[in-house]
Amino acid sequence: MLDSYRRVLARPGALAFSSAALVARLPISMVGLGIVLLVEERTGSYGLAGTVSAVFVLAEAAFAVLHGRWVDHYGQARVLPLAISVFGGGLALMMLAVEQDWPRAWTYVFAAVAGAALPQVGASVRTRWSHLLDDPGEKQTAFALEAVLDEVVFVVGPVLVTLLATSWHPVAGLSAALVSGVVGTFAFAAQRRTEPPAGRSAPAGARPTMPWRLVLTLALVCLTLGALFGAAEVTTVAFAEEQGMRWVAGWLLAVWSLGSLVAGLVTGAIAWRRGPDVRLRWGSAAMALAMAPLMFVQSVPVMAVVLLVGGLAIAPTMIAAMTMVEQGVPAGRLTEGMAILHTGIVAGVAPGASVAGFVVDHSGASAAYAVALAGGVLGALAAQAARPGPSLRT
Repeated sequence: MLDSYRRVLARPGALAFSSAALVARLPISMVGLGIVLLVEERTGSYGLAGTVSAVFVLAEAAFAVLHGRWVDHYGQARVLPLAISVFGGGLALMMLAVEQDWPRAWTYVFAAVAGAALPQVGASVRTRWSHLLDDPGEKQTAFALEAVLDEVVFVVGPVLVTLLATSWHPVAGLSAALVSGVVGTFAFAAQRRTEPPAGRSAPAGARPTMPWRLVLTLALVCLTLGALFGAAEVTTVAFAEEQGMRWVAGWLLAVWSLGSLVAGLVTGAIAWRRGPDVRLRWGSAAMALAMAPLMFVQSVPVMAVVLLVGGLAIAPTMIAAMTMVEQGVPAGRLTEGMAILHTGIVAGVAPGASVAGFVVDHSGASAAYAVALAGGVLGALAAQAARPGPSLRT
C-alpha cells in the first residue's frame, strides 16, 4: 500500500517541502483550542472562549481567498514569510492582552490580526504537488498524503497544546503554535526549486475563469462540516472537564483525527472506480451519522472509541473535495480555489464553536454535541448538489 506514497515522495524536493508544510500547519490544530484553554482558564467562560476563537477563525476565513490570490500572483516565497510574521506578532499580542487583562476589545483585535494573517500553507502545498506531478493517480496519492499529514497535525496539535497549557502554563501551547508556524513556513517558502511559477493567474492581463458553481457548492459543504468540527472541538473540551479529566480533551480530539489518518492512508492507496463526487456524498453522510451517538456517551473510554470510528469518514471526504477542485479549477487559480474550500471550513468553525460554547454554558456538553450533528446533516444535504464538470465524469 505504501508504494504509491514512496513514488510521489521520491520526486526531487517532495519530501522536504511536504515535511516543512507539516510543521507549518501545526497552528491550524493548536490555536483555536489553545485560545479556548487560555481564555476559559483566565475568565471561567466557555462562551467567551468560543467567541474569541471564533473571531480568530472568522478573520482567517475572510482573508484566506485573498491569501490564495496573492500566492498565485506573487509567488509562495514572497507572500508566505510576510504573512506568517504578521500572524506571529498578532498571536503574541493576543496572549499578552489576555494575561495582562487588557480591555476585552484588544483581545478581539489581536485575535483578528493573527487569524487574518495566517498563511494558506495547506493550499500552497497542494498547489505545489499539482505543479510537480502530471499523472492524475499520483496527484490523488499526493492529496491523500497531505490529508493524512493534516490528520497528523490534528493528532499531535491538540495533545501538545492541551499538555502544555494544562501542565505548564496557559500560554505555553499557543507559544508552541507560534514557533512551529513561523519556523515551518519559512522553511517551506525557502524551497524555491519546487515552487510553482508566480504570475500564472494573469497571462496577457487576463485571469482564467473560475468554475464558481463547482467551487461554491464545495465551499458550502466545507462550511457545514467546519461547523461540525468547531462544535465538536469545543464540546469535547467541555465533556472532558465534566468528567473531571480536563487534560484528556486533547487526547480525545487526537483519537478522532487518528481515525481520519488511517482512512486517509487507505484512500490514497486505492484506485477508485467511483468518482470523487460520489465519495464526497457518501463521506459527508457518514460524518453526520458519526455525530449522532456522541450526545449519549457518558464515559471517556466509550467517547474515545466512538470518536475513533467517526474519524474514519473525515479524510476520504476532504480528499474527494480537494480532488474535485484540482481537476476542475484552472492551474492559475488553483491556490485560490483550494483556499476557498479552506475558507468554507474555517468560516463554519466559528459559528459552530460559538453556538456549541453557548449550549455548553447553559445545557452542558451532551446537549452541545447536537450542534455538531446539525452541521453534519447540513453537510450531507449540501453534498448532494456537488456535481463535477464533464472532465470528471467516469
